[in-house]
Amino acid sequence: MTRRRLVTALLVLGVIALFALPLLIDRGSSDFTGSDSQATAVIEKDHPHYKPWFQSVFSPSSEVESGLFALQAALGGGVLGYVLGRLHGRRRQGAPADPSSAEGPGSDRS
Repeated sequence: MTRRRLVTALLVLGVIALFALPLLIDRGSSDFTGSDSQATAVIEKDHPHYKPWFQSVFSPSSEVESGLFALQAALGGGVLGYVLGRLHGRRRQGAPADPSSAEGPGSDRS
């Protein structure tokens, strides 16, 4: 196994561990609530007469909301992948194929 493949395998295992270890340590005891619902609960508890400044224009069901979130993540990942691919392609196009041709035609190496 080459060093490059070993590093890649270790990085993949590290990413998997970053996702799996918190779930294994927690053992499903968390309710996985977001910070929005936690902040709302604190505000309603500390300030019982609080009234929001405005109402939501669109309140989707939880299934639609999670679908929209997944769509947003997919679009963001697609844009990020496209930009990184273009930058990688530009770098490969701009790099000279042969180090001896880096000086260009007509250059005199004395």
